[in-house]
Amino acid sequence: MLLAAGCVSEKPADDAGNGSLSEEVTGTIAAEQVGTLRDAPSEVLLQKEYIASGVRDAASLIEEKGEESFPEFRQPESEWFQDDFYVFVWKTDGMRLVYPPDLGGEGKNMSGLQDSRGKPIGKLFIETALSGEGEGWVSYYWPKPGEVEPSLKYAFIKGVSVDGEDCLVGSGFYADDYILTKNLDECEYFSREGNIFISNLFHPDLYERDMYIDYSIAHAIIRPGEALAPHRMKNPEIHYVLEGEGVIYIEDLPVDLRPGQMVYIPANATQSTHNTGNTNLTFFAINEPAWKVENEEILE
Repeated sequence: MLLAAGCVSEKPADDAGNGSLSEEVTGTIAAEQVGTLRDAPSEVLLQKEYIASGVRDAASLIEEKGEESFPEFRQPESEWFQDDFYVFVWKTDGMRLVYPPDLGGEGKNMSGLQDSRGKPIGKLFIETALSGEGEGWVSYYWPKPGEVEPSLKYAFIKGVSVDGEDCLVGSGFYADDYILTKNLDECEYFSREGNIFISNLFHPDLYERDMYIDYSIAHAIIRPGEALAPHRMKNPEIHYVLEGEGVIYIEDLPVDLRPGQMVYIPANATQSTHNTGNTNLTFFAINEPAWKVENEEILE
């Protein structure tokens, strides 16, 4: 299965255009490196612990020093305000007392704050601080600094008393720095052999950071009456059918396709997929190692 190079725009319309192909070679991961990764705590767990610990330490400082602690939270490059980490402090009526990224935003009531999708996060921050547990996580969508599109963010909120008044202290992190998500609606498709469209849902070459895995997942759409030309992959391949019906020929042996079906295609086996229905045939194609151009041979 030939894969696409990118995944940045919408699913193809009827007149979708052509795209380019990736020829990058994906590296392999040493066995000892995989073993080390499996034994280590996940990055997201470490980040959760870092954020929660920082918020709890800030709450302890506030309980000890009250408002006198606030200048410490605003100090750049301090333990409280560095890189993407900072703590904010509100009263539980919504009044923002400390906001290191923008001191001009202090003194504003944030009780009606909503995220990019209309979620009432101001209300949720306050409710979390006043809950029986007195602390917890709140998820929401918010643009990263300098970006317009919102990203998934998690904030840890803890109730605290400031000079005898109920307040909250919190901090957060962006999930996609640690947890990768992608929707098919975001993927760029390119056409092949007429009314056939392919995109990458996942390929490790698409990301700047090391993903520590070496497989790829493509999303393929074959229009009614169309077929992928015969080809071979040097590696085994898995197809998982999402919608439609058709037939895949593996070394000239027909296998009927229907939604929910998985098909294993051995390495170096000749394959060709045909849409025999009246609707689109869509499926995932999973390659390990990750797809690369030199691993596929198109047969005339």
